[in-house]
Amino acid sequence: MSEPLTVTDAADPRLSDYTDLTDVELRRRREPAEGLFIAEGEKVIRRALAAGYRMRSMLLTAKWLGVMADVIEGADAPVHLVEPALAERVTGYHVHRGALASMERKPLPTAPEVLAGARRVAVLEGLVDHTNLGAIFRSAAALGMDAVLLSPDCADPLYRRAVKTSMGAVFSVPYARLDPWPDALGAVREAGFELLALTPSGAEDFTAARPQLLPKAALMLGAEGDGLTPKALAAADQRVRIPMAHGIDSLNVGAAAAIAFYAVNHG
Repeated sequence: MSEPLTVTDAADPRLSDYTDLTDVELRRRREPAEGLFIAEGEKVIRRALAAGYRMRSMLLTAKWLGVMADVIEGADAPVHLVEPALAERVTGYHVHRGALASMERKPLPTAPEVLAGARRVAVLEGLVDHTNLGAIFRSAAALGMDAVLLSPDCADPLYRRAVKTSMGAVFSVPYARLDPWPDALGAVREAGFELLALTPSGAEDFTAARPQLLPKAALMLGAEGDGLTPKALAAADQRVRIPMAHGIDSLNVGAAAAIAFYAVNHG
């Protein structure tokens, strides 16, 4: 058990993992380089621990001591107790959920490793919005996708906002980077997957394509607004679309992903 220790100085080096959490560019560079990520809130912290991530430290306000008592009991990492105002000075925002944990990253698996045994995978190109990325991971976990493959320029699934939006689902779905892009899509096809590009242009309706009948399917989704690039579309085996009404031509990529994941698994 780690006995919670009160920290009163925002410049205390013991709190360095939690500084400037609102500085996206800084944290995007720093966290992978230092092998850490931040889990925010009771559920996310518990899910990270259950998924086998090792805790580096925890930062709590007093009201969360009781809620997190069992986690503290089993922790072999320091637990820092701070006042809410100090937590805000350190992190740069009001920590509504009152509990943060710095977790140690695991080595990222390779694409062949996450494809082994998979039947349904999502392939994401250029997803830089952490909220959309987290929503897609949450849908992937809930709707039966086996893995997620990311182009090199996709956002970090373990960035705090993505983890928070996914409610910890990023810990449940295996993921890997596909590099070089888009040439590495050939390895997905060689693993037996039909590459289905989700696009409103020149595509067949999901209902007609019947992707649920494919032995292995890889659903390709692009960034909000721009969609998949011409090179990614050219690498696909088939283009598919979600039927729309009232003259609407597209959906938010998170919403589109959820519908597509259901369609490819259930029809």
